[in-house]
Amino acid sequence: MRNLSQRLVAGDAPVAVEMPQASLFALPEKVLQFGTGVLLRGLPDYLINKANQKGVFNGRIVVVKSTDGGDITAFERQDGLYTVGIRGIEDEETIERNVVCAAISRVLSAKSQWAEVLAFAAAPELQVVISNTTEVGIQFAPDDIRQDTAPSSFPGKLLAVLYTRWQAFGNDPSKGLVIVPTELIPANGTQLEKILLELAHRNQLESEFIDWLETANTCCNSLVDRIVPGLPNADAHQQLTEELGYQDDLLTMSEAYLLWAIEGNARVREVLSFHSADKGIFIQPDINQFRELKLRLLNGTHTLSCGLAFLSGFATVRAAMEDKAMAGFISNLMLADLLPGIPYPVDEKIAQRFAMQVLDRFRNPYIEHRWLAITLNYSAKLRMRVLADLLHYYERFGKVPQYVALGFAAYLLFMRATEQHNGKWHGELHGESYSIEDSQAGYFANLWEKHADEPAEVVHEVLANETLWEHDLTQLPGFADRVTYFLHQLLEVGGHAAVKACFISKAAVS
Repeated sequence: MRNLSQRLVAGDAPVAVEMPQASLFALPEKVLQFGTGVLLRGLPDYLINKANQKGVFNGRIVVVKSTDGGDITAFERQDGLYTVGIRGIEDEETIERNVVCAAISRVLSAKSQWAEVLAFAAAPELQVVISNTTEVGIQFAPDDIRQDTAPSSFPGKLLAVLYTRWQAFGNDPSKGLVIVPTELIPANGTQLEKILLELAHRNQLESEFIDWLETANTCCNSLVDRIVPGLPNADAHQQLTEELGYQDDLLTMSEAYLLWAIEGNARVREVLSFHSADKGIFIQPDINQFRELKLRLLNGTHTLSCGLAFLSGFATVRAAMEDKAMAGFISNLMLADLLPGIPYPVDEKIAQRFAMQVLDRFRNPYIEHRWLAITLNYSAKLRMRVLADLLHYYERFGKVPQYVALGFAAYLLFMRATEQHNGKWHGELHGESYSIEDSQAGYFANLWEKHADEPAEVVHEVLANETLWEHDLTQLPGFADRVTYFLHQLLEVGGHAAVKACFISKAAVS
């Protein structure tokens, strides 16, 4: 079978694939990207390719492979081309698309081709830097950036690129770069900028360069959100290869949903002109609302639903969304309790749209997200993702958020450990053991043993535990009583049918 290549693209395109125009291969290189991972290929690179197809950005990407693992021969074999297989639900419609991405011009090894990386740093057309070097990539290391070999850290490599660019163009402010890290840490751009400045001073670089670094370059905070599994399993890969009609060793599967929120001003919007190519890209002076929406609506809903869904017999998020009653609980939890309780000003239309997109993502038939995996660090996730929302809901409405209370009750029941093996606690559901991966598992095991026949005491002690919540949640009017009511009901009836009939329906939480 033929391999994906420019030659293949120039021939008769398979019906199942959206191929790039040949003119895209002649576009200038405008982007320097650190990282070759699937998230970059499935989100920023895909979006730049989409913009190029629309004649908007008109620039390609030079990729730097920073780590020693793996190789870049697949990129060389395939002329930088790869297929993005998009699968998911969008506005309740099933999406199945295969798009050949032509955004990547070439891939360079930092270890063996560092001189070529620095040569590109001095290219007049270069405008943008993108990175995804994992969460630990944006950390300070005492690199000497003037050596002939690549610095060890990503900030060190980036500083060497910027220093080389300054040496080529002097203090010209128009040659500064827009730098967009996509590492999943808060304020990623702010942190990267601080490290660059610290490293510049440590290397005793010229004060003129440091001024140019600060004034001509922009490090943008950004938030990316897209599930990009990469290669499918062997059987699915073989089936899709036959459908495509060619071999693609870089095949990248992705959900339909995407979000790229970038903090920036008018200049950033001008340079990142690809933002107009997709409604999932936002460039705004403040992107905290997107972080809040993701934390409260997606992560918070996951966390408050996982115990109830698992105890109701659903293994995966998709399976729960296929059940009318459970899907109703998840939807009502998000829209009636969590959305109104977000403790941060958000645009109502954006929030509503985001919520509906989250529900579409939960329904995605191509992604198997297991509820038991979501229960990992259950207690810490509740505190981080839900507590502020709960407190703000009370500030606004002064009453119990019913679906949140039911989620808390299920959390307490899920955390009832019955045995310990090799230092790990386990609960029991329908005679089957399940693991409780939580730092508070021992605390809950002792608490349930102490109050085996007194669920109200379990509720009171847990909600009053300020070490867990940093607040005494028994002071929230009616909350402890409602959690106790739901916990009693869950203990008495149990089972999926009883949960559907008694708890997930609107009548149960009215």
